[in-house]
Amino acid sequence: MTTKATRRNFLLASATGVGLLSSVPVRAQDDVDTPTVPPPKFAIVLFEGKDLSGWVSRKGGPAGWRVRGSYMEVVPGSGDIYTKRTFGDFQLHVEFWLPYMPEAKGQARANSGVYLQGRYEVQVLDSYGLDSKDNDCGGIYKVGAPLVNACKKPQTWQKYDVAFRAPRFDASGKLTENARVTVFQNSVMIHNNLELPRTTTPGDLDGEVSKPGPILLQDHGNLVRYRNIWIVPVK
Repeated sequence: MTTKATRRNFLLASATGVGLLSSVPVRAQDDVDTPTVPPPKFAIVLFEGKDLSGWVSRKGGPAGWRVRGSYMEVVPGSGDIYTKRTFGDFQLHVEFWLPYMPEAKGQARANSGVYLQGRYEVQVLDSYGLDSKDNDCGGIYKVGAPLVNACKKPQTWQKYDVAFRAPRFDASGKLTENARVTVFQNSVMIHNNLELPRTTTPGDLDGEVSKPGPILLQDHGNLVRYRNIWIVPVK
């Protein structure tokens, strides 16, 4: 039986063996794929490489992205997709791959995003080699820049491991604590218990922060890929 303590302990350790409280991570080679991380037995698998039956389109109806091999890929113009299931506190694992777009600049360069509860975006971009800002890869838009640029080169598989704590409310519905997030990119900590005072971009799904929400992946018109997405709810 999986206990509450087991889930909480798992939240404090990434599946790669680099603890979420570790301060001395080792950076892998920038042009080598991050190893895929199998989900633990008590995780909920959101995408295993077979189909998008657990996802829907933001435009309504089935998710319109294509599945190829072990990954899903954005179909530009088909719209954002999000999970049918919703979540409160959780640890999320996402692996992503960015196309090489040397002719593009800034936000036009392999753009997508992972929205926690459909409301708080962790940016996905080709920001390799940049002095990272809040609108670069790993950034929380208008809230926090990554502590360090942990990006690999485009056309290389990368990963996020995210520990998310939802906002807290009292019995009357008054907000008492904002959401918080810790993020590892490629086993390197890029956000450490960062407070999220608001939903982060105009592209969020809704503003109902007192309710559980889905995991949303953004269609920003680029051929970004995702694979091996799983989540561990923390009650």
